[in-house]
Amino acid sequence: MHERAGTPATESDLIDVEALVRAYYELKPDASVPAQRVAFGTSGHRGSALDTAFNEHHILAITQAICEYRAAQGITGPLFIGADTHALSAPAQTTALDVLVANGVRVLVDEYDDYVPTPAVSHAILKWNNDPARRAEGEADGIVITPSHNPPRDGGFKYNPPHGGPADSDATGWIANRANELIAGDLHEVNQAEPSGVETYDFRTNYVADLEHIIDIEAIKAAGIRIGADPLGGASASYWAAIRDHYGLDLTVVNARIDPKWSFMTLDWDGKIRMDPSSPSAMASVLEHAGDYDILTGNDADADRHGIVTPDGGLMNPNHYLAVAIEYLYAHRPGWRPDAAIGKTLVSSSIIDRVAASLGRRLWEVPVGFKWFVPGLVDGSVAFGGEESAGASFLRKDGTVWTTDKDGIILALLASEIRAVTGKSPSELYRELTERFGDPAYERVDAPATPDQKARLGKLDGDAITATELAGDPITATLSRAPGNDAAVGGVKVATDRAWFAARPSGTEDVYKIYAESFDGPEHLALVQQQAKRIVDAALG
Repeated sequence: MHERAGTPATESDLIDVEALVRAYYELKPDASVPAQRVAFGTSGHRGSALDTAFNEHHILAITQAICEYRAAQGITGPLFIGADTHALSAPAQTTALDVLVANGVRVLVDEYDDYVPTPAVSHAILKWNNDPARRAEGEADGIVITPSHNPPRDGGFKYNPPHGGPADSDATGWIANRANELIAGDLHEVNQAEPSGVETYDFRTNYVADLEHIIDIEAIKAAGIRIGADPLGGASASYWAAIRDHYGLDLTVVNARIDPKWSFMTLDWDGKIRMDPSSPSAMASVLEHAGDYDILTGNDADADRHGIVTPDGGLMNPNHYLAVAIEYLYAHRPGWRPDAAIGKTLVSSSIIDRVAASLGRRLWEVPVGFKWFVPGLVDGSVAFGGEESAGASFLRKDGTVWTTDKDGIILALLASEIRAVTGKSPSELYRELTERFGDPAYERVDAPATPDQKARLGKLDGDAITATELAGDPITATLSRAPGNDAAVGGVKVATDRAWFAARPSGTEDVYKIYAESFDGPEHLALVQQQAKRIVDAALG
C-alpha cells in the first residue's frame, strides 16, 4: 500500500493534458516493438500516448481493421460510437470518425455531444437489433472509447459486435493482427475522409427512459430512498441527473465535475489516480458522505463498474454485493426463466456458489472476462453475470436482455431497490448471508514471474498440479478449464472444501495474480496464499 493511498491528489500527481494529446498525434508506433503494437485484452486495446501505446496511428489502424471485419461479417447497419471523459478519448473519436466515414459506415454519435457510458452503447446496439424493422436495415454494432477505470494518462478502444457485448478473442485477434499489418505498412491501406454526414442518437434519453423495465423505480420513489451518486468524473454524470429528473427521485449527484486530470480524486492503493469505485483508497473522498444518504454509489469513467456505500457498512466489497444482488434478484424477478443460471467468473467469491445452491439455481462459472456471459444474457439462459472486479449486468424484469456489457448504473440503482423493498441495506443483508453460509476471507496478491513463466502459466494444465493438500485440507479440484463452458482459464484454480486459489498471469507486468479465499478466516487465507505460490512455482519448474 502506497504511503499516500487515500489522500487527495496534488499538483505533482496530475497529468499534463496538452503534452498527452500532443503525444497522441506526434509519436508514431513501431509495429516491430511489442509494447507499441495493438493488443486487445479483455476490454479492448489500452495504453498511453506517452508510451507510444495509444496514438493516432493505432486508432487509424484499429478502426480500418474494424471496418474490414464488419464488412467481412456482413454487418451493414449503423455503428454506435461513444467516448468517456479520459483526455485521449475525444481525439481518438475524431480519428475513428475520419476512418469510419471514409469506409462508408453509417455512424451514430451522441446527439448532445456528450460523454457516453459503456452500457448506453450496448443498450443502443441491442435496441436496434431487437427491433425487426430496424434490423432489416442491417445489424448494428459499436465502438466504445474508454480505458475504463485506468489512470488519466491512458486511452482505451474496444469493439462491440451486434450482440452488444465485448468482442470475443476470434474477432479481437483478427482486428489486432490486421491493425498491426496496417501500421507496419505505414497506413497506406487506411481510408480517411472528413467526418461529414455523421448521424446522431440520443443515448441518454433512450437509456434512462428504459430503466423502469429493469429496476423497480416506483419502489425506490415510494420509499423515499435518499440516493447519492458520484460519477467520479466519468461519463455517467449527466445520466444520473437525467435519472433524477425523469423519475423524480431523491437523488443527489455528489460531484458532477469533469476534469481530464481528475484533480479531485484521492490516490489509489499504489499512489496513482484511478477511478475505481470498488477501491476504498480511490473512494476515500466519497466515503466522507456515507452517512448523508441511504445509499451512496460510485461509477468509473465509463460507468461499467459500480461501488456501493451504505451508512452501516461503508464501501462494500464487490464480491459481497454480488452475492446480495444475486439472492435478491432471483427472489424478486418472477419474469425470469426458472432455469436461468447464475453467471460468475471463477475468481469470484464462493459464497456465490452457496447462494446459488440455496436458491436451487445452476451456477455457470466461466473464465475472467465479461464476454463469456454474452450468449446467456442474450437468450435468457443466464439471468445475471458478474465479475469480482465490480462489473455485472442482469436481465430486464420480463427476462429479456438489457445489456451484454457491464452496467454500473443498474447495479448502483439496484442497491436502492434492495433498500426500498427489503427495508435493509445491502451490507445488512450480506451479514445475514454470512450467518447462513460462513464469512469468507478473500484477497488478490501478486507474485513475481518472468515472461516465460507467465506464458507457461497461461497454458498450464490442471494435471500439472502435483500437490494433494492445500493449507491442511485435501485438494478436491485442479482446474485449467472453466466448469461452466469448458473454456481455458488462462491459468489454474485449485480448490478444497474450505478454500481455493486461482493463479493467472498479468497482461501488463512481470507478475502473476493469485486470487484466494478461505472460509476459515484471514490466518487460514494467508496460509493458502503462501502455499499457492509454492504450488504454482513447482508446477512451472
